[in-house]
Amino acid sequence: MAVAAALDCLDGSDRNAMDGLFFASTTAPYKEKLTVTTAAIACDLRNDILTVNFANSLRAGTAALRTALDTVKAGSTSNLLVTVSDCGRLGQPRDSFDQNNGDGAAAFVIGDRDVIATIEACDSLSNEMLDVWRLDCGRYLRAWEDRFVIEEGFFKVIPGAITAFLKKRSLAAKEISKVVLYAPDRRRHGDMAKKLGFASDQVQDALFGKMGNTWAAFSPMLLMAALEEAKPDDTILVVGYGNGVDILLLKVTENIGKVKGKRGIKRNLAVKLTIRDYETYLGFRHSPPEGNLYPPGRPSASAILRDRDAIFRLYAGKCKTCGTVQYPPQRICSRCRAMDSMESVRLSDRKAKLFTYTLDNLAQIPAYDLPMVDSIINFEGGGRGCFQMTDRDPREVKVGMEVEMTFRKLHSAYEMNNYFWKCTPVREAGHTKEST
Repeated sequence: MAVAAALDCLDGSDRNAMDGLFFASTTAPYKEKLTVTTAAIACDLRNDILTVNFANSLRAGTAALRTALDTVKAGSTSNLLVTVSDCGRLGQPRDSFDQNNGDGAAAFVIGDRDVIATIEACDSLSNEMLDVWRLDCGRYLRAWEDRFVIEEGFFKVIPGAITAFLKKRSLAAKEISKVVLYAPDRRRHGDMAKKLGFASDQVQDALFGKMGNTWAAFSPMLLMAALEEAKPDDTILVVGYGNGVDILLLKVTENIGKVKGKRGIKRNLAVKLTIRDYETYLGFRHSPPEGNLYPPGRPSASAILRDRDAIFRLYAGKCKTCGTVQYPPQRICSRCRAMDSMESVRLSDRKAKLFTYTLDNLAQIPAYDLPMVDSIINFEGGGRGCFQMTDRDPREVKVGMEVEMTFRKLHSAYEMNNYFWKCTPVREAGHTKEST
């Protein structure tokens, strides 16, 4: 999801202009290994950039934004890409966390030219308390008694911090155009907005019924949603919460009208594919298969390093003699037989069409995800490849349908994650058919 958000953010931009990438999450796939380097190569960014992980806090996303702002202000970089993503932050099945949790990601470019919003002020407050936590070896979230968590933490810390922030800058609540407010659930979100004295039209819709609480990504995603509706000179107050508070005040510029073609929050929610029932969700989230009849072979770190441009960047080879595009890249052109005459071309951001496919009902994957769709696709501008299709309704798969690429984890084996690209159908807004 971090890669998907970053690619949407970068669409139409020069990727070589990015001087750094910050990745923030409480659910990074590795405890010791930078996730941000995987995201950077999948986004086809330069190697000589600043890459930093932010973790262990629901404020990781807002902390990354603040740090990126300070880095650009200091002149260390001109453009920093910040991506925030949380996936798999689990509550016990059917508990309140399980009902409210969501997976999501957001991405922003922090730069010094042609910005759509300026960050006018930032404040942070630290508050040590054991309210919600997860041990290093723990799978599920833990929390103290609900009233303690809310009354001694959420409702005590945020109001004081925001009141002090506004007073310090001689601002009244009514002068804020939109408030992006973190809250654990819909009811507490509404209660906090009233407690702070903001009118309903000043408060950004928290989208709990559409995307759930995405934790570290929650406030950044709501900021994206607010920017999608913003007008020049609007002020946006962003509040991140977790063992304290981060507060950012943004002012929208006239450049907001130039932002076009991004999927953002609105379109991604409009084209989502819904899991058909809660039992299927439990299978996906809580009961992954213990093992396969034919378990995947152990990934090879040396092979991944050798082929990393083809795997992560999705580079194909284009023959300099005849222009044929081949994936995976080869030394010898399949058409003109020229040897060692290939240049790299990126396929990850190209649209494609389904050339042919097969539905595999005997694949060694969980029954709720059958059939597996193996597809051969033709890329715009040349090139053909074989990829699994994901986020699909098998009943809608048709030869000639448009697809696009999405970066995914294929499987884990021997405590190594195997990442690659899959294709997914291109959907129009309003698609509501349910599937797995």
